[in-house]
Amino acid sequence: MSIELILIRHGETDWNRELRFQGHIDVPLNDTGHEQARRLGLRMARESAHHLVSSDLMRAQQTAAPAAQQLGLDILTSVALREQNFGLVEGMRAEEIQAQHPRAWEDWLKFNEDHAMPEGESTRQFHARVMETLGSLAATHAGKTVIVVTHGGVLDMVWRTARGLGLNGPRRSEIPNAGFNRIRVADAARPTAIDILDWADTAHLDGLPAQPTYDQERHLRKS
Repeated sequence: MSIELILIRHGETDWNRELRFQGHIDVPLNDTGHEQARRLGLRMARESAHHLVSSDLMRAQQTAAPAAQQLGLDILTSVALREQNFGLVEGMRAEEIQAQHPRAWEDWLKFNEDHAMPEGESTRQFHARVMETLGSLAATHAGKTVIVVTHGGVLDMVWRTARGLGLNGPRRSEIPNAGFNRIRVADAARPTAIDILDWADTAHLDGLPAQPTYDQERHLRKS
């Protein structure tokens, strides 16, 4: 049986605003992020979801809380839904990585799937973790609708897989904070067979400040 997943990237943090590599560091939502989460909760109130699963990091759980309250669902947490691990560069901005880890930065700009920041996780490893998690959710909750609150990198892995793209190259999908995305996985044994039903819907966020743009290609233009 298939499963529908409503995928949500967490709301805005101060580090999003500062374009820092957050990774596994536990950063809370800022005021805008809390308002995004509140509006998302109201948007989710019209959904018929059976379960809500969140990354265990605070920014994801804080985003999930209003939706959980609206729908009367418990928040189940999962370490496997965390952002990609960026190792020693977590908490840094691009220019700080350039100054302190110049070789790692040069290698990162190649956007190769096997590259990892020092003590971090490669894109290939990250993708395998995300796909394994999707397969587990599909097997556990077959025939259900599950809300998944996670991180931008996780959604990028899903989007690339659904579009049949490789893991090399910069991110090209739009993944706004607290945006609404819906996918279907038809078979738990084939979690890479993903249909995108809705992507990057932010109508519920109208009127809020413009979001910081995580544009990986800008680094290539500067180099």
